[in-house]
Amino acid sequence: MTGTGTDTTSVVVERRVDASPGRVWESITDLRDMPRVLSGVEKVEVLTEGGFGVGTRWRETRRMLGKEATEEMTVTECEPPDRYVTVADSHGMHYVSELTLAPDGTGSTTLRMTFSARPAHGRKPGLLGRLMTRFGAKAVAKALTKDLNDIAKAVESRA
Repeated sequence: MTGTGTDTTSVVVERRVDASPGRVWESITDLRDMPRVLSGVEKVEVLTEGGFGVGTRWRETRRMLGKEATEEMTVTECEPPDRYVTVADSHGMHYVSELTLAPDGTGSTTLRMTFSARPAHGRKPGLLGRLMTRFGAKAVAKALTKDLNDIAKAVESRA
């Protein structure tokens, strides 16, 4: 966890996956298969037509800290098979997620997820908001690590 600004919290996790970047990319951009791959995702509703790219939008329902939450994600940057960035705005917060894939020279891929959150529209969080952001960052790091493990398991089992 790092602070990239006074009110921004960022979490970065990464994992080696025993598969090529192309195979990992196929898995992480197959939105309809996401609930099967990611144990933390309950359902996904794709809101746009066509292939995965800039402008792709979906609603993702997850269970975190015992509660169900649905967020609408939008792809803002997409460079297959190297990286993509999504944004979401919810409950006064602006979220940015970036997934990057790097070949490691052994036929494997290093998959990195970066997640940041900051108050939307320049709002300043109060004491409770700051405490929740810190607590939430730990929960997010745990959830992202689980996502990476789920992705690795799904991709490697297809080998």
